[in-house]
Amino acid sequence: MNKKVAFYTLGCKLNYSETSSIGRMFTNAGYDTVEFTDTPDVFVINTCSVTENADKKCKKIVKEALKISPSAFVTIVGCYAQLKPQEIAEIPGVDMVLGAAEKFQLVDHITDLTKKPKAVVYNQPVTEANTFVPSFSIGDRTRTFLKVQDGCDYSCTFCTIPLARGASRSDTIESAVQQAREIAASGVKEIVLTGVNLGDFGIRNGKREDRFFDLVKALDEVEGIERIRISSIEPNLLSDDIIEFVAASKRFVPHFHIPLQSGNNKILGLMRRRYRRELYAERVAKIKELMPDCCIGVDVIVGFPGETREDFLDTYQFLNDLDISYLHVFTYSERENTPAAEMAGTVPGSTRAERSKMLHILSDKKRRAFYESQLGKTDKVLFEGDIKDGLMHGFTRNYVKVCAKYDPVLVNEIKTVQLTAISPDGDVEIMESEEILSH
Repeated sequence: MNKKVAFYTLGCKLNYSETSSIGRMFTNAGYDTVEFTDTPDVFVINTCSVTENADKKCKKIVKEALKISPSAFVTIVGCYAQLKPQEIAEIPGVDMVLGAAEKFQLVDHITDLTKKPKAVVYNQPVTEANTFVPSFSIGDRTRTFLKVQDGCDYSCTFCTIPLARGASRSDTIESAVQQAREIAASGVKEIVLTGVNLGDFGIRNGKREDRFFDLVKALDEVEGIERIRISSIEPNLLSDDIIEFVAASKRFVPHFHIPLQSGNNKILGLMRRRYRRELYAERVAKIKELMPDCCIGVDVIVGFPGETREDFLDTYQFLNDLDISYLHVFTYSERENTPAAEMAGTVPGSTRAERSKMLHILSDKKRRAFYESQLGKTDKVLFEGDIKDGLMHGFTRNYVKVCAKYDPVLVNEIKTVQLTAISPDGDVEIMESEEILSH
């Protein structure tokens, strides 16, 4: 019988795309991929290290894995594995730790599945992580995360990603287009473009050879893919050219996720962000001018060192006034070897929690207002295969989550629907048109 491998992924969409690619390497080597609870022979845990909580989760997952399969070979990869390899090696039951430059050689490193008395560590300096390894996720039949860029050359004072993933580097346009064609051939309807600093696409061997806008134009021509979604892009890299192209695109959908981090210029300066809030507001205004129904998501950090009550309220008011659709709220946590960890003006934990709660409430209000603005309109929904209380879900082009009575025939189908009301769970209900009822 084939050996069995199970995966657990923490963190971002980029991690999910890489886990999926590592999974295909195991499949090619003769392993069977199974669920986490199916007593696998090998556990692969792909870690994140954006927050302190992600570090704690890694330890908990190892503990749970060994409850399920005490003799399983446990390997840890990802950002936490690059930053804290020796710390991970001390976790009871861990057998192998691979850093950023080694994780895609994981199958080659596993030559013996015998539990180790001490974890084996393969971890070169992050400067050795200088090649781009293409990745995309397969498993959710409706969409795939396609990695086209890795690493980051920015120096935001709160961020460990450059330390964990290395310098900015990218796929070629030709390779990305070829992968998109492969994804289309598999029956997937939607691609989500991912990267650490996606808008910085085009750097290879330390030199800029392409622009993200060139990639966008090339992918727009790929037949068989119904939708392409841009996962996250820095406001200073989201050019008018890109916005105007998406507004007229055949495949790119009206949905942007644009990190802000703070709506206060003093804090943006302390963070070493490459824009000020005025530019951010200009980007939002440009998007809404060309695409009034566009969904705009925002990343924001609360409790950064030096953030006074007035600074936070400045951010709150800025966000409240912006025509945006939802927030991803992060509570600042100190990360080793980052300038922010040494800054004065530490914000108490209770204050950070209070500010986070305020922005979560604001996010709920923004999302509901956006959903209400869409009621009565028709849009195309890509239905997914999940079932909850007899309902299935899907997303419109502009990322409105809809619910409908479960029907297996609708899975991975795109249907035109009318948005009618907001459900008790906060999703949008649809009118079951003749097209849906008759398939």
